[in-house]
Amino acid sequence: MYEFLRIATHSRVMRKPWDAVHAWEFVEALLASHALGILVATNRHASAAAQVVAKNPNISGNLMHDAQTAILMKEHWVRQIYTRDTDFHRFRFPDPLNPLA
Repeated sequence: MYEFLRIATHSRVMRKPWDAVHAWEFVEALLASHALGILVATNRHASAAAQVVAKNPNISGNLMHDAQTAILMKEHWVRQIYTRDTDFHRFRFPDPLNPLA
């Protein structure tokens, strides 16, 4: 959710970035969907984090945010992510799919 807000409002990423209010309205519309769930840490989080870090010992800096997403996905057995962020190819889990390909 916050990564979407970061990208949607970022003037160096988007030609016509949204303001925070409009970006949040979009998020609220997504949150209203019964088909959407937000991944949150559970009691399995530390174990999933340890596995991801062990398999990716060179992650650091800004890549930690992507690592957090990958860890939450592993924790909840979510196997695919639709993203154009090529950093997800660094992880063995999940399987990144380019939605524009």
